Amino acid sequence: MVALFSACSSTASRLVTHLGNTVSAGVSARVSSMAITLSLGLGQVLMSSGMAQAQFRPSNPCRLPTEAIVEKENLRQAAFQGDGEAEAEYRRLIQYHATELETCRRENWPQNLALWLRLYPCDAQPGVLDEVLDRIVSRGYNEIYVEVFYDGQVLLPLNDNGTVWPSVVRSPDLGDRDLLAEVIRKGHERGLKVYAWVFTMNFGYSYGQRPDRFNAVARNGANESTLNRTRPEGTTYDRELHSYASQTFIDPYSPQARRDYEWLLHAILQRQPDGVLFDYVRYPRLPGGDSVATNVRQLWIHGEASRNVLLDRSRNGLARGLLERYLQQGYLNNGDVQQIRQAHPDDEEPRWQAVSRPAISLQQYLWNLTVAHAVQGILDFVHRSADQVSRNNIPSGAVFFPNGNQPVGEQGFDSRLQPWDRFSSSMEWHPMIYGVCGDTSCLTDQMERVMAFASDETRVVPALAGVWGQPMTNRPSLETQMSAIRQVAPGVDSISHFAYSWQFPESDRERKTCNIRRP
Repeated sequence: MVALFSACSSTASRLVTHLGNTVSAGVSARVSSMAITLSLGLGQVLMSSGMAQAQFRPSNPCRLPTEAIVEKENLRQAAFQGDGEAEAEYRRLIQYHATELETCRRENWPQNLALWLRLYPCDAQPGVLDEVLDRIVSRGYNEIYVEVFYDGQVLLPLNDNGTVWPSVVRSPDLGDRDLLAEVIRKGHERGLKVYAWVFTMNFGYSYGQRPDRFNAVARNGANESTLNRTRPEGTTYDRELHSYASQTFIDPYSPQARRDYEWLLHAILQRQPDGVLFDYVRYPRLPGGDSVATNVRQLWIHGEASRNVLLDRSRNGLARGLLERYLQQGYLNNGDVQQIRQAHPDDEEPRWQAVSRPAISLQQYLWNLTVAHAVQGILDFVHRSADQVSRNNIPSGAVFFPNGNQPVGEQGFDSRLQPWDRFSSSMEWHPMIYGVCGDTSCLTDQMERVMAFASDETRVVPALAGVWGQPMTNRPSLETQMSAIRQVAPGVDSISHFAYSWQFPESDRERKTCNIRRP
């Protein structure tokens, strides 16, 4: 194990504190990053209906015209009513659209256009999944990111689910239906690449209710899990705060949590998706003042496994005693230090994983140590998972907030502690470019920040939120956002849109409740 520990922030007031025997000052002035690391050895357009040529659509050239969409939908309905001739024509049209979509995307920017998609039990009804995928292809998308593990449930068949999470489709009558395998197969038939989109450190409410997983859950200094934290009354809903009182974030150092996740990925990889995207690669974002972590007791490192690994970074009894007291109280005073020194008279100086303690206060050193330990847990967990995926010759990617890795104030950090700038360059980076400012300036700022950290070998696929042709919730239209992204990152050739539910809200609402209009 390498005896070197570093924790750094690039703000001018804090520079880079190297918790070893060297000081690194080579932090880029272009961007502000938490940058905490712990070294432990670790042209042509689609046709119209049938085989005819479509009119040119400059904003979305690979989108099918209305008449072609209607024709395909009519054939689909007839096919699922038992019309054999219509079914044969429907299959031919699907294949033709797949071929033309591939040509169109190859000759028009972006070369890959993806849509984020959640499936529901209703999608197991005859023809519903086909309708969903047809809509996506007709809109010009050639990739989909299907949510496979979310909200404490998995898109695996009821009768073939060896994980600790319940299946999305729970009806005994549909116990053998494998929606994940089906969406991959039917997606491929339509020329779609199908990625499995999975939550990572957010294991869901059901996991937090299991007595046998009590020690696998992340805990703060008050011995609270995220299930114990509630959103204050009147707090506006957003995706990041959605976790509170409904989701369970795990201790990334927990061997049990790692085994559970490894088995989940094993089941997913058996279905051979075209890629795996890891979301929630972070700790939760707390509401209010707790959105900034400034004290060790706010960090989610007080679970059994995380705490033991942290204490084992001590190299003598004095160091361990000081660290234990610091974790317990959240601070050290002179009396604490003297008392613990007296208990370890043979230790001249405390030694942790670093060779020596640099010339900063003991309290600042321990704060840097514990924050870096928290961050390393995230990195270890996601890189371990990415390695499992890569062993199956399948690409993986990480989804992240561009501002989730920043220092705040004198010594605080964004409570998510999302060290995306430390994610492996061999993984795809999927930044959520979700800034809301009425124009594209906040989007391009976020994109430029990501590109400043990305290596030349990293595939960057920005995720945009919005709808085609019009602004939405103070966001410009998708085509306006895409144009702005292309200007600041001309080398990016892939973009994703969040989400199907935004593009086709009526379809999504019907599928949630099974109020599907049947042929």
